[in-house]
Amino acid sequence: MCTDGYCEHNVDPLPEPEASGGPSRRAVLTAATAAALTLAPMTFAHADEAQGSDGQKDGQKTQTVTGHLDTGAADFVYLPVEIPAGVRQIDVQYSYDRPAVPAGVKGNSCDIGIFDERGIELGGRGFRGWSGGFRTAFSISASDATPGYLPGPVKPGTWHIVLGPYQVAPQGLNYQVQVTLTFGEPGTSFVPNYPPTRAKGRGRDWYRGDCHLHTVYSDGKRLPSEVAAGARAAGLDFIVSTDHNTSSSHAVWGQYAGPDLLIITGEEVTTRNGHWVALGLPAGEWIDWRYRNRDDAFPRFARQVRKHGGLVVPAHMYCAYVACQWKFGFDEADATEVWTGPWTYDDEHAVSTWDQKLGEAVREGRRWIPAMGNSDAHSVPNVIGLPHNVVLADDLATDALMDGLRAGRSWIAESSAVKLDFGITGGGKYAGIGDTLTLPAQAPVDVRLQAHGVPNGTVRLITDEGQMYQQSLDANGDGVVTWRTTASLAAYVRAEIRHPMADGTAGQGNTMGEALLFGPMAALTNPAFLRTTRGGRD
Repeated sequence: MCTDGYCEHNVDPLPEPEASGGPSRRAVLTAATAAALTLAPMTFAHADEAQGSDGQKDGQKTQTVTGHLDTGAADFVYLPVEIPAGVRQIDVQYSYDRPAVPAGVKGNSCDIGIFDERGIELGGRGFRGWSGGFRTAFSISASDATPGYLPGPVKPGTWHIVLGPYQVAPQGLNYQVQVTLTFGEPGTSFVPNYPPTRAKGRGRDWYRGDCHLHTVYSDGKRLPSEVAAGARAAGLDFIVSTDHNTSSSHAVWGQYAGPDLLIITGEEVTTRNGHWVALGLPAGEWIDWRYRNRDDAFPRFARQVRKHGGLVVPAHMYCAYVACQWKFGFDEADATEVWTGPWTYDDEHAVSTWDQKLGEAVREGRRWIPAMGNSDAHSVPNVIGLPHNVVLADDLATDALMDGLRAGRSWIAESSAVKLDFGITGGGKYAGIGDTLTLPAQAPVDVRLQAHGVPNGTVRLITDEGQMYQQSLDANGDGVVTWRTTASLAAYVRAEIRHPMADGTAGQGNTMGEALLFGPMAALTNPAFLRTTRGGRD
């Protein structure tokens, strides 16, 4: 039988865990787009049976459930909670054991969140909050909620606490969940303060922005005020709020935006098969994460983002942490993050993969995927704006910036101290970053890059054949690099600026044009494309 999109299956139930203040629990496996486990419901007395010691109907009622999960039991465990009428606030606390495990074996890790009486259907309206493993307790009322959770009335019906045991030790995971209901009048309703979708821009210009940032509303340690201050200090024009699996921070960003800083609402969607950032969401919009690659649900939520003009961007595709590596492919990606935080081998590998995808797109005549770079900053010492995107947009507005990023009219900088101008010229025509220059196959094409801010840096010009030219900048980081090619030889040209190697040298490439040794990235452009006119070599 299927209800709310979840289908019940006949399986052996888990052993009955002990419960205090409520009935015993038997677990039943259910299947959704990701494996789920549903416990028997926790029920509470009505308000007239939960009076305080003074006889007033504003008392509290608490129940606790304990249980055990075996390795591989489920992606998500749902604890239904029957909420009676007259509840003013719900408080939830949880804990789980962390037994010692052998070296190289994953220990217990378990996330938590909650859905309200509107249900747990995938992508449904019942979402009320998620804090992952960052918090052990949360509260929700009409007027307030713990960061990560959505304030609003605690209406009667079946709510669901959701546990996400994404790592379970060989011994299994013993958990405890305590729920406290406070009865009384709901109180004043929370009023969201969403940020505006436009700031005071400079018309069509290059705008700098970090599109992957976290606050205390998920697993970051910075307040929104601190993130906004850090963005201003970094010389950014815009940021995107991308807390994990929740839209709760959207409602507080309005007070930190201003004419000098556009704050765009988004979300980092944290699945079991990789993370992606949804950029440019309408304020308050939430994107579900409860699926794997094998479930074929990702395209549905990618469409949800694009329906609102937003972007779907795989994040840190080679991150080594559990469930972080990208497994969904790139067919639904509007751009891809190739540089995340301080430059590491992961980023080197990501740029190589992206460059390979560029070659495939050219060969097959398909849409190409622009590159992005973001800090993914969570707390000190993570640097906001290291790196960030420099986007050519018609205005400092959400829709204009999304258009610029989608078109690949952008480059990546490690800081606002790095500046460049890059483009190609041929046949009296010019193409900048993300643009296409069409001309006869053998017509000369001049590639030019002007750079500033990377002392003794190395400029690399790269085509679909690999690195074709290299030149060093001076001690001030200034230089103009020019190189000539043709559309018959290069399907695209992109540029990198690298810091010197640790020994102070520029680095080198081999005879095939591939990099052997280069220092950390300081800037990276999206390509300018060359296309031959009819009769030329395609």
